[in-house]
Amino acid sequence: MSFTPSTNMDPLTPLAFLNHSAWVYPEKTAVVHGHRRINYRELHQRSHRLAQGLRSIGVEPGDRVAILCWNIPPMLEAHYGVPFLQAMLVAINTRLSAEEILYILEHSGSKVLIVDTELAQILAPIEGRLPKDLKIVTIVDDQLESPPASPFKQETLDYEELLAAASEEPVPIKIEDETLPLSINYTSGTTGRPKGVMYTHRGAALNAFGTPIYCGINRSSIYLWTLPMFHCNGWLFPYSVTLVSATHICLRKFVPEKVFDLVGQEGVTHFCGAPTVLLGVTQYSEQTGRRFPHPVHANVAGAPPSPTLLAACDKIGISVAHLYGLTETYGPHTYCAMEPEWLDHPEEERAILLARQGVPTTNALNIRVVDEQMNDVEKNGKQMGEVCMRGNNVMAGYYNDPEATAHAFRGGWFHSGDLAVWH
Repeated sequence: MSFTPSTNMDPLTPLAFLNHSAWVYPEKTAVVHGHRRINYRELHQRSHRLAQGLRSIGVEPGDRVAILCWNIPPMLEAHYGVPFLQAMLVAINTRLSAEEILYILEHSGSKVLIVDTELAQILAPIEGRLPKDLKIVTIVDDQLESPPASPFKQETLDYEELLAAASEEPVPIKIEDETLPLSINYTSGTTGRPKGVMYTHRGAALNAFGTPIYCGINRSSIYLWTLPMFHCNGWLFPYSVTLVSATHICLRKFVPEKVFDLVGQEGVTHFCGAPTVLLGVTQYSEQTGRRFPHPVHANVAGAPPSPTLLAACDKIGISVAHLYGLTETYGPHTYCAMEPEWLDHPEEERAILLARQGVPTTNALNIRVVDEQMNDVEKNGKQMGEVCMRGNNVMAGYYNDPEATAHAFRGGWFHSGDLAVWH
């Protein structure tokens, strides 16, 4: 579907969020990384310089730009700079092997790879097998005491030098079709080769709009990046945190001690992650006796948090919201909306309620649990069926895989492959 900007309609895109925050709150702190602080004016400038720099080395609309990077400023900047050119961001899982990364680079047809020099060590043994025309841009994190040098033998470009040499002119947002891909996120490939899940400008914008509603972030929020940005584009938090002009706190790697330090030093209010993140935080608290100095909200997904874990979180000042979703649904599709009366339940009973997948987010109203004939299961908490979704937060499809897309979308619904009951 193609739109022409008019008096009463602009194509939806999350790129507008950065332009807006830089315009309205230019001096507000946007990003904190170690001793480095970047305000929204600077984040806007750096993201546009990245776009101009990529354009200068041949990136055009429709191209793919891959990034292998920790949760540091360049990773956030790439979420804007790449799609400013109408190119697609391919954020690669930092835990993958060299062979898996090579497959993604080849399958996506990425023209450029932006890579942290520490993570680049993974690719050094297969450098000779990388796509012949792949341009490599290396990031040297100046917050490290001894950042590793680039291991590549071939000619590479330095990220900061690319930005410094780029034009200062902002790149106009020219998204004429809001259903065009913004990014490609590759699945884990547990049942075969990873599939490239395409997110659109429209889907990303609408999902980012929904986040403040179920998560409660606002302009005074301080968001800590415990969730990898490569995972479903960080559940769209690179866009939703910027949407409300909140502050991003970078965390290169998850270390519980560092989490406690940043919560105290920076006043962190929100973070996300799998139950293993909460487990790491609570176990560290038990070992050291440290507590958070103020309440912190955590969104958890990937597996239901146990009653024991929820009790441990409550003890140190973490309120937990359980989310459920997939890569194919831009991350969270449902959240456990807590009812006030649940506080009156015994601890174990309340924990069982809090561990449920919950209800659809406001931007994802269509969800069913169906049997093999696509009939809804009974809402008795017993009959099991497959979770199916439809709507604004379902992927556009799998990149270059129409057969897998058709199978996933059979019957007009996205089939998650997950089993559930309906209470």
